[in-house]
Amino acid sequence: MSTSPGPLSSGEITYWTVILVIGLVVIVAVVVLLSMLIAFVKRIDRHTTAIGGTLTAITANTADTTLIPTTGDGLDLVLAEGLQHHLFLGRAVGAIPTPAGSAAGPEGSV
Repeated sequence: MSTSPGPLSSGEITYWTVILVIGLVVIVAVVVLLSMLIAFVKRIDRHTTAIGGTLTAITANTADTTLIPTTGDGLDLVLAEGLQHHLFLGRAVGAIPTPAGSAAGPEGSV
């Protein structure tokens, strides 16, 4: 023969109500935290893909860096040729006016 428990006292009802509310709060907190974690993981994944694309672009941009010394040498040759032209024209014309010379005013002015 079994005996059935009697009705719960008000203290026991309060105890179980508090326990159930705490359990509900914990469940809601876990759901919110897991949702945030999933959102952060998706965001990280999206940005990781973007970073991978940027790294690929960097590789493509730096593929021709071996041409930099050749370009620099070519630029030096162009500058040297320009200097030769400047010196030749300076001797042929007599004097090439410079911005500093023109700032002093026209020659022969009284």
